[in-house]
Amino acid sequence: MTGKQFNTAGPSRADLHYLLDPLARIDLEEVLGLIEAQRYFVLHAPRQTGKTTALLALMQHLNAQGRHRCAYANIEGAQAARGDVRAGISAACHAIARSIEDSTGERALYEWYRREGEAIDPRDRLTALLRHWSQMDGKRPAVLLLDEVDALVGDTLISLLRQIRAGYAQRPMAFPQTVVLCGVRDVRDYRIHSGDGEIITGGSAFNIKAASIRLGNFSEEETRTLWLQHTEATGQRFDEAIWSELWEDTRGQPWLVNALGHECTWQDKELRKNRALPVTLERYKAARERLIQSRATHLDQLTDKLREPRVHAVISRLLAGGDEAVHDLPSDDLQYVEDLGLIRRIPSAEISNRIYREVIPRELTFSTQYMLPQQQAWYVRPQDRRLDMDKLLAAFQQFFRENADAWIERFQYKEAGPQLLLQAFLQRIVNGGGRISREYGLGRRRTDLLLEWPLDEAQGFLGPVQRVVLELKILHKSLEATIEEGLAQTAAYADQCGAQEAHLIVFDRRPGRSWEEKIFHRTETIGGRAIGVWGM
Repeated sequence: MTGKQFNTAGPSRADLHYLLDPLARIDLEEVLGLIEAQRYFVLHAPRQTGKTTALLALMQHLNAQGRHRCAYANIEGAQAARGDVRAGISAACHAIARSIEDSTGERALYEWYRREGEAIDPRDRLTALLRHWSQMDGKRPAVLLLDEVDALVGDTLISLLRQIRAGYAQRPMAFPQTVVLCGVRDVRDYRIHSGDGEIITGGSAFNIKAASIRLGNFSEEETRTLWLQHTEATGQRFDEAIWSELWEDTRGQPWLVNALGHECTWQDKELRKNRALPVTLERYKAARERLIQSRATHLDQLTDKLREPRVHAVISRLLAGGDEAVHDLPSDDLQYVEDLGLIRRIPSAEISNRIYREVIPRELTFSTQYMLPQQQAWYVRPQDRRLDMDKLLAAFQQFFRENADAWIERFQYKEAGPQLLLQAFLQRIVNGGGRISREYGLGRRRTDLLLEWPLDEAQGFLGPVQRVVLELKILHKSLEATIEEGLAQTAAYADQCGAQEAHLIVFDRRPGRSWEEKIFHRTETIGGRAIGVWGM
C-alpha cells in the first residue's frame, strides 16, 4: 500500500507525508522583517518539532522570490571533533560549502574552498568562506540557515560563533545579510567549556543576536487537521472521542502527534489493510501504549535530558507533586526546561503532556522494574482474574519496609523515590497486560495513578476492565490531616475515572519514626465509597 504517511523521522515532505504548512508555523512576517533589516537571529525548539522542515521551506521561499541567495546547512557532523578547532571548523566549513552548492547551485564556492579555503587558518576559515560566498554575487545578498549549531561543543562552538560575529559588520555585500542559528536551545543557554577550563555563555560569544524565535507545538485545531488529512486521503475515520485524548496525550508536540498517527494507521496492521475500519478509541489507546513501550528514539532521548542538573532540579519537584516549590528555582532553569519541551508553565508548571508524564517515571525506573523480586500470577485471583489489590499492596508494604532506603538511594530522583518505587513495582505487574495512567497533583503533594486491568484476556480492553485508583502522598503535616485531605482527593479522582476501587498510600519520611508507627492499613468510608488507607 502506498500513499502519504505520518512522518516520524527527518524533515517532512509534502509528496510523502501528511503536513501542515511549515511557513504558517512560524511568524513569516517577523522572519522576513528580520532578514530585510539585516539581522542575525535564533530559531530554536525541542527535537523533532519541525525546525528543519521550517528552515527548508523558508529557504525555498526566499530563493523563489529571487531577491536573496539562501542556503541551508546542517553542521551536526562537526560535533565529533569536540574541542578540536582545526577538525571541527574544517568539518563545518566543508558541510556549509557543499550545502551552498546544493541549495543555490553555486559550485564555484566549493571549488574555491577546496583550492584555497582549506589552506586558511581554521580560526579565520569560516569567516573567509562566508565572505567569499557573499562577494560572488553583487546583486543578491546571501542568507545562511545554520542547523544543529548547539550540537557543537567546546572551542569548536566558540570559534564558530566568534567567526560569524567577526564578519557581521561587513554584511550584506561582504558577509551574509542574515545568519539564522537553529538548534534545541536558545544561544543564551549555551554553556561552553573552553579548552582552558573557562565557561563561556553563548550570549557573550554571539552578542549580535537580534531575536530568539521559538517554534511552538501544534494547536489543538492543527493537531486534528493533520490527522484528518489521513481521512481525506484514505476515507478511514477516527472516533470523535479520540480528539480530546490526543490533545491531552500530546499537547500538540509534533513528533508525538505524528508517531501516534503512525501507530494507529500503519503499525495497526488490521487498520492498515482495511481502511473501511474506523480507528476506535480503544485501538487508539492500544497504539499509545505500544508507542510508550517502544522506547522510540524521541522518547529515549528524554533520559539523557533528565540527567542534567538543571533539568533534575525542576522535574524532581514536579514528580514529587510540589509545584509550589518550583517558584524559588532560577527562572533561567525553568525557561531552559520549558525550551527543551519537558514542561509548560501556563497556567502552572507541569510536565508538558500526558505521554511524557507516562514516559518519565518509566525511564527513571526502567532498570528497577526488572530487578524487583516478583513471582508471576500471585496477585491475580483465579476465580475472576481480578487483581487482588489488598494482597498486592500488602506485599509492597512489606517490601518497602525491608528495602526502601537501599532502593531509593539508587534513584537519581530521590525526592520522588517512594512514588517512583511503587510505580516501578506496579509497572512490572501491568506489563503483563494492564496499563497505568499518571496524574501529578501539582501544589498538593500527590500523585494519582489509574490502574486498568482487563478481566478477559481474549477481549483485552474491549471487554470488562478492572479500574483501580491509587493516590500517593508524602506526609508533610499531621497524619490525620494528610489522610483527611487525601481521602477527599482520592474519592474525587475515583469518581472522575469511574474506578471501582480506590486506595490512599501515605509515605511517612519523617526522621526518627519507627516502622511500627509508619506501617498500617485500614479502611475508611467517604460518600459511600470504601477507600483503603496504607501507611508506609
